[in-house]
Amino acid sequence: MADTPHSAAYFGDYRDFWWNRDFLELMSRRWQLDTVGRTLDVGCGQGHWSGCLAPFLPAGSELVGLDREPRWIAEAEKRHEHAHLRRRFLVGTAEGLPFPDNSFDFVTCQTVLIHVREPRAVLAEMLRVLKPGGLLAVAEPNNLSVNLIPADLDAPAAAIVAIIEFQMRCERGKMKLGEGFNSVGPFLPGWLAERGCEQIDSYQSDKTSMLVPPYSSPEAQALLRQAADFDRQQFWIWNREDTLRYFLADGGAADAFEPLWQQALTREHTLLAGFQKNRLSSTTAPTLLLVSARKRA
Repeated sequence: MADTPHSAAYFGDYRDFWWNRDFLELMSRRWQLDTVGRTLDVGCGQGHWSGCLAPFLPAGSELVGLDREPRWIAEAEKRHEHAHLRRRFLVGTAEGLPFPDNSFDFVTCQTVLIHVREPRAVLAEMLRVLKPGGLLAVAEPNNLSVNLIPADLDAPAAAIVAIIEFQMRCERGKMKLGEGFNSVGPFLPGWLAERGCEQIDSYQSDKTSMLVPPYSSPEAQALLRQAADFDRQQFWIWNREDTLRYFLADGGAADAFEPLWQQALTREHTLLAGFQKNRLSSTTAPTLLLVSARKRA
């Protein structure tokens, strides 16, 4: 494993633009968040996700955030400024939640299950601390879908397919090493059904990320900063060390890695160079799924 936790690379300010507020407002009505007394955000990181949901939680209700990294807990405490809530942030793991059974009305997480060895076991633990009839909601992606749209429409089909296969191998290798599956989202409804949950629903975020010259919006600036950061660090979806480990773990040939790695970096560098020259426009729509269910009463 790299010394820096993987999620650290994705905690830039662009994360504040992952959701449209009116979409979350709609979800809060569907989920009846105004009736929630106690909320648990598992793997809360710096508190981006619970910060998005907090405005829709009732005054006086309790929000508990939990993460395994003490430094993220400290950041979450700084970030949250929701005076209408009682807030607590604790160090702990998703695999062993430090709460009694039936403790919360609402248990949630965002891009946590993609990092754990046994996502079904974590779902079971989240359901354990959820009250009967309570709501579980998880936001997890299908990351394989992003590269189905080529950066260059004139690129040879074989090159496009090669990058898709490269990413799939790496995702499967990551899973085989017990470090999580980056496209876990589509599997969640079935796993919740296995646990006997009720009212299982699946939604897809309506958020897209648009970059159109002169890229002057706060969101566009945040996206470009993130892209420049990744380019400077030679970072693709993962750093080089982890990408190689994942590729080899799925049976990738060692001598095939470097050309694919360079192709992936070149694709992202070419896009960034075009943006820096105010020449490119793009809209990306990562598949971020929001899957919810009620614990059987």
